[in-house]
Amino acid sequence: MRYPVILHKDIDSDYGVTVPDLPGCFSAGATIDEALVEAVEAIECHIEGLLLDQEPVPVPNSIEYHQSNPDFADGIWALVSVDLSKLSGKSKRVNITVPERLLTIMDQYATDHGETRSGLIAQATIEYIAAHQE
Repeated sequence: MRYPVILHKDIDSDYGVTVPDLPGCFSAGATIDEALVEAVEAIECHIEGLLLDQEPVPVPNSIEYHQSNPDFADGIWALVSVDLSKLSGKSKRVNITVPERLLTIMDQYATDHGETRSGLIAQATIEYIAAHQE
C-alpha cells in the first residue's frame, strides 16, 4: 500500500513527516531519506495498532487529494510503500485458487509497484473492506 506523506523542515530541526491519511501518525529524520524510512516504520506501527484494535485501516488518498489542505502547505510530498503482509504478527500460509490470467496480472502489478503477491492481496483485502464498511 502506498501512503502519501508530507515532509516539513524548520531551521535547526530534522525533517518532520506527517501521514495525512493516518491521523496521529508522525515521524522524523535528519535527512529526507532517513525521514522516509522512519515514516514507513511509523505507518507499520500505526496500522498494526489499528489491526490489533480491530479498527478499519484507512485507504490512502492521492497526493492531489491532500494538496489543497492548508495544514500541508510548503511541504515536500512523497509516497512510501508499506507491505501489509508483514504486519499483524506471524504470517499464515493459505492456499487459494484464482484464475491463471488473474494471477499473472496480480504478479505483474506487484512487480511493477515493488510489492509482493501477498502484500498486494493483503492491500486489496483491506481496501475492499474499508470501502464496504457500514
